Amino acid sequence: MERNTLYTEKDCSATGLDCSIQGKVVVISHDSPERQLYFCLCGNGAGVNPSGSAVFLVSLRTGEFALKNRSEVIGIVKSELLPDSAKLQLSQIRPVGALDLKNHEPKYSGYSFLPDGRYASGVWLCTEQEALDYVEMQKPYQHRIMLCDRDDFCVLELQDGKLLHPSQEEIEALHNPQNGGLTMT
Repeated sequence: MERNTLYTEKDCSATGLDCSIQGKVVVISHDSPERQLYFCLCGNGAGVNPSGSAVFLVSLRTGEFALKNRSEVIGIVKSELLPDSAKLQLSQIRPVGALDLKNHEPKYSGYSFLPDGRYASGVWLCTEQEALDYVEMQKPYQHRIMLCDRDDFCVLELQDGKLLHPSQEEIEALHNPQNGGLTMT
């Protein structure tokens, strides 16, 4: 259900300049609730006690990029207040620093699911680091996250922040070179 009242500081888990907003969903002071939620990509105003004021954002309503001033940011929205439509839009954002898909072949696709099973199309990810960054970016907000390889086989799955696949034994083998290790490919 979509919200019909403006988000305020009470709806934020952190506010002020002493928190980093990079990689977080933020509330922008605005005149309508559907235009307040953005994902912060980066900017010299995104860090703790920022050196500047510019923040680069993605609208969780339209998916469009925006440049705002840090003073327009009320704070980081509490994850439980993020509406489903915003979660679906967030699931379509590639991590900061992701390689250009025009020049790089994707190795993985990332999916994020709502509790009722709805999801948006997969997001292409070119490296293992991009895949892990996608998971970290989505984890605070999504019910279930899945990474698949190019053959659409699941290589990693989390639900409510808990690892479902691979198993703990497989992860330990990954870190044990004597056993030959495992890879995500």
